[in-house]
Amino acid sequence: MPTINDVGIISKPAVPAAAEVVPKLLAWLEARGMRVRYDHHTAHYAGRSDGVAREDVPEGCDLVIVLGGDGTLLSAARAIGGGEIPLFAVNLGGLGFLTAITIHELYPELERALRGEHRIGRRKLLHAEVRRGDAIVSRYEALNDVVLTKAAIARMIDLDAFVDRQFMCAYKADGLIVSTPTGSTAYSLSAGGPIIFPSVPTICLTPICPHMLTNRPVLVSEASEVEVRCRGEDASVFLTIDGQIGEPLQKDDYVVCRSSEYALHLVRPPRMMFFDVLRQKLKWGER
Repeated sequence: MPTINDVGIISKPAVPAAAEVVPKLLAWLEARGMRVRYDHHTAHYAGRSDGVAREDVPEGCDLVIVLGGDGTLLSAARAIGGGEIPLFAVNLGGLGFLTAITIHELYPELERALRGEHRIGRRKLLHAEVRRGDAIVSRYEALNDVVLTKAAIARMIDLDAFVDRQFMCAYKADGLIVSTPTGSTAYSLSAGGPIIFPSVPTICLTPICPHMLTNRPVLVSEASEVEVRCRGEDASVFLTIDGQIGEPLQKDDYVVCRSSEYALHLVRPPRMMFFDVLRQKLKWGER
């Protein structure tokens, strides 16, 4: 890891523990000569007024510390965008599947990071485009998943999926999840999708409550392009990125997903491997 001189901090709002953690963390970093940028929530916890917008925090930083849960991490990943800034995620939330560093490990693991002794997990992002006719109307980068779901109450939607322009399947379901290996342990897992090791180069398509007994999750190559089209006069489909942002789709809109040129560089504790996290966080393999 390169020398760390500038550190960014992004915090989850309304977390009582952060009011104690943040002032001590800022003092610890500043005592070591670090320049620190932080968002408005972090500034509030520290009793300061010099916070910046979350999307501006990573600018010029060598490391970004996230204080929160997996949702805060997903938001921070979007703020980093295409930058290769390592993200140091500390769990102040609930499950914390991706935020594997605990409060008690914060300073020992930071010391390791400052000495360049941490390993970096490279998590590939998924690029998504909403196309309307010949125009691309919006673009997104997802760490976990791109999800098309029904927007109307108690109605299924009809979706056609294509892989590399070849027709794959017609879905009649509550929706469809297009996920990365990182996202395989999120919404896709809840919908019956497989657990995928993070370094496997693949894209996973998982239907949500399909109205067919034969529909199963499908893995395609990371090099593939996945296109999902909505059928029907009233599509009533909503597109969601990582469960946090998105937009309603109009009639005849279609979504194209492919592996992004960007990846998230996630600092991983040396003692915590992927299967350890599965057992500890998801109780995997327990009877």
